[in-house]
Amino acid sequence: MHNQELLQLLPQGFSDNTRVWVYQSSRAFIEKEANEINEQLYQFYAQWQSHGDKVNGWAKLLFRQFIVVMADETDIMVSGCSTDSSVRIVKSIERQYDVNFFDRMMLTFLVNSKAEMLPFSQVQYAIDKGYINQDTPVFNNIVTTRKELEDNWLVPIKESWLSGKVTFNDVAEKNR
Repeated sequence: MHNQELLQLLPQGFSDNTRVWVYQSSRAFIEKEANEINEQLYQFYAQWQSHGDKVNGWAKLLFRQFIVVMADETDIMVSGCSTDSSVRIVKSIERQYDVNFFDRMMLTFLVNSKAEMLPFSQVQYAIDKGYINQDTPVFNNIVTTRKELEDNWLVPIKESWLSGKVTFNDVAEKNR
């Protein structure tokens, strides 16, 4: 996926500084589930408020696996209560579909144009075996603004926070 493809999925008219939260599901959703989840997310952000004022918000399930929530704070700041309400909808979806959106030890890579999940503890093994390498894109779910989401959500391992946590050896690179 290139940034251009991602831009087509995101709403227009939101500032670069728009706050972003990314929640990664422990599994991909089937189409029927994805449609139901997107309807719930739409109902949420259509009514999202901060201290009685409408939040310029947006939320959607992307790639059938990631809930992305956005709040443009150009006019209205998002209060702690408003942030809590966005977490509540994610937790509600989590219970409904028996998934986990809060496992930070599970990472998702783009392998052969398909999202593949690996526990953090198995990443080095996957590199050593040549399953993934320094150029394999990883979803960087710690992005916090729209600009970061556009530019840095999907980056090669070597350019991600993960690069300092793994070792790339010559054998793995030769096996590519």
